[in-house]
Amino acid sequence: MRTHTDKYYLLSLGCSKNMVDSESMAQVLGQEGMSGVGDPEAAEVLIVNTCGFINSAKQESIEALRELIEIKRPDQMVIAAGCLSQRYGEALAQEAPGLDGVIGTRRWMDIFNLISRLRQRKRPEPLYHLPSEARVVGRDEGSVLRASLQGASAYLKIADGCRRPCAFCAIPRIKGTAVSRPMASIVAEASRLGEMGVKEIMLIAQDSTDYGYDLGMKDGLAQLLDAICGAAPEIPWLRIMYAYPGYVTPRLMETMARHQQVLPYLDMPLQHGHRETLKRMKRPARVEWVYETIGRLRELMPNLALRSTFIVGYPGETEEEFAALLKLVTDLEFDRLGAFQYSYELGTPSAALPGQVDDAIKQSRYERLMELQSAISLRKNQALVGRTLDILVEGHGAGEDESGAATGDTISLGRSYRDAPEIDGYVLVEGELPVGKIVPVRVTGATTYDLIATVDTAAPTVIRPGQVYSEGMLQVED
Repeated sequence: MRTHTDKYYLLSLGCSKNMVDSESMAQVLGQEGMSGVGDPEAAEVLIVNTCGFINSAKQESIEALRELIEIKRPDQMVIAAGCLSQRYGEALAQEAPGLDGVIGTRRWMDIFNLISRLRQRKRPEPLYHLPSEARVVGRDEGSVLRASLQGASAYLKIADGCRRPCAFCAIPRIKGTAVSRPMASIVAEASRLGEMGVKEIMLIAQDSTDYGYDLGMKDGLAQLLDAICGAAPEIPWLRIMYAYPGYVTPRLMETMARHQQVLPYLDMPLQHGHRETLKRMKRPARVEWVYETIGRLRELMPNLALRSTFIVGYPGETEEEFAALLKLVTDLEFDRLGAFQYSYELGTPSAALPGQVDDAIKQSRYERLMELQSAISLRKNQALVGRTLDILVEGHGAGEDESGAATGDTISLGRSYRDAPEIDGYVLVEGELPVGKIVPVRVTGATTYDLIATVDTAAPTVIRPGQVYSEGMLQVED
């Protein structure tokens, strides 16, 4: 019979890429005979997979570590893993006194080895496992599945690290340069996920469009999509996340349009709409390329859902530069948009730039941008009323009337091809639909971020992801 010495508690903070690393560590521990528990009091090993991307994430991670350190017993150990550990190294123990171990992003697969060393240590000083070598793919990963399952969806990591020079970003310092996973490993894992009944795979990396560069591949992401579609035809939805401007190539666009499994959805963080701001960011600054590429994408995939992310209040951002960002958003009408106020990050090139923008101005610009996008989002959602979409059912909830009072009815929560998990909207459907299934629904209403729908029993039983059907649901809308 196992005791708490065979158990671990793992808290994962931050992005989907962190969740993949957390699940990979959990698999390593499981292979060594340990089991995960949801109650830290029931475990010997308490692990926080931290995020250190921006200051707010750093503080959340530190607070989580402090809370566990405060409640830990003498027979328990607290380990900091992930981005914050890699970024701050031994200095992290000063922020969270009482830490037992620190392991970085680049050797997550050594988590059990660190635990073993901690069990054998003679002194209470923390142990650090922070190799600088960034190559952690291929054979080093062992037999773990580099994916994070979320119901019928899965995040599948295709690469780690980043070689881009963005002035505001600490990821290259944290993760190291871009290292692509072998294509054969990714394809095999996609097939395995399909056999497990996964309906949607999201390909993730710090920069998915850079996949294969370090392997000597050209258009590596397009090649990977071809390989996955050929090997795992049973997976209905493939979604691309984190594309880098300038590297959405003609071949990638054609590949996306050609494969029915590849959703007409693209997440391409642009960060700004003014040339000079982009140059200070050390980002691709040819704004004309953005217009040309999005125009071509929409020609090839008329139902394309496009998500982007922008930073307001970047050092030196003038009112004229911000106005250019508003114009870009007005002109291109993104389906989904995320915005952040510039966060000062020590050690990044942007931290030394003159012209730091006042917080009140940042807040005002953020509100103006989101107000503009809200109107665009509502208009685009309203245009879908009366049409049929496939949704992947994720769960159920209680119905409410306009005042927010419970009605006693059940509603189903689903996502269409236009909605990536956690960052986009939902489709709310009357009744209780089977979780994990793809169901055609007819849109009856729209809010700024969500759609309201009913089951469409007259829709074709097989609908290509992303197709939007007209009144008769027999003719694809172009």
